[in-house]
Amino acid sequence: MLGKWRINRNANRDVSVEVSEKDGIRSLHLGSDTVQSSMKLADPYELVLSYTRAMMAFLLFRPRPAHVLMIGLGGGSLPKFVYKHLPDARTTVIEFEPRVIAIARQYFHVPPDDGRFVVEAAEGGAWVAAHPGCCDVLMVDGYNGNEQGPQLCSEDFYASAHDALSDDGVLVVNLWSSDARYDAYLQRIEGVFEAVVCVPAERRGNVAVLAFRRSPGQPRWDDLRAAARSLQSLYGLEFLKFVEGLRELNPRSAARLLV
Repeated sequence: MLGKWRINRNANRDVSVEVSEKDGIRSLHLGSDTVQSSMKLADPYELVLSYTRAMMAFLLFRPRPAHVLMIGLGGGSLPKFVYKHLPDARTTVIEFEPRVIAIARQYFHVPPDDGRFVVEAAEGGAWVAAHPGCCDVLMVDGYNGNEQGPQLCSEDFYASAHDALSDDGVLVVNLWSSDARYDAYLQRIEGVFEAVVCVPAERRGNVAVLAFRRSPGQPRWDDLRAAARSLQSLYGLEFLKFVEGLRELNPRSAARLLV
């Protein structure tokens, strides 16, 4: 990979942390060549990877969260986007690996902690279990270079995630559709939450799963498209494509999303 260099490797840990640059894009790699996070050097707050944009589809249903909790920092793409574009929301990020926090702040423009943005070094599953009722949106991106961390995809974790949300809260999970356990993970989420929908990323392979503690009802496609046009204008993300992705992957009628 062009311009790749190792930032840190600890002999007592199994996973290397590496950064690469190519064509104005800086990327983070954990333990493999798989890109975990990417940042455009000319616009550090842009969401470069399509799966991160798909995860923001929760705004179609919960446009004004007060507290967004994120498990997994990576290069900080999603936290930075929320920090910039949702100024009324508090953002808490839980990251297990202190090296990742240091590198995200040194190389990926992740801001320092302040009154509405905090990054904490902790194990995400345990943190969520210890903080019921703490957030309106819980975003989970639990993959390392090869697989999803088992502590972030168990039935117990999804039950804790349900309890961590407010009544109208939504869990947002990045899954790989190519993962042999994809169906098992989805079934675990569906077993806990009242309503679940899937949004495919523009680059096929990643799926953003939105799981609602309380069903959003059966929204009309016309209403979802109207919301998408407004959000697309506000944030510059492809919300109209997210709506079409909802039509592609979920139960529907001609007039409504059936959740």
